[in-house]
Amino acid sequence: MRIFDHLGVTYKGLNVLDSDDLREGIKSYSNWPTIPQLYVKGEFVGGCDIIREMFQAGELQGLLKEKGVTVGESASA
Repeated sequence: MRIFDHLGVTYKGLNVLDSDDLREGIKSYSNWPTIPQLYVKGEFVGGCDIIREMFQAGELQGLLKEKGVTVGESASA
């Protein structure tokens, strides 16, 4: 969430800890065993470590723009 706040990206978070069905469902859907998980336009991108690495490499910003997600001006600095 901090990365998206920094990038000026609007996002929606879901507390999967409130629902066993939702928590287990996203793990099955993504074939990824851990949470949190990031989905962009309904497509699974990765978990926390992957997102952090993508951000640091500048790849996350590119992916977001490619998917049509508006990224704030500070993101390119």
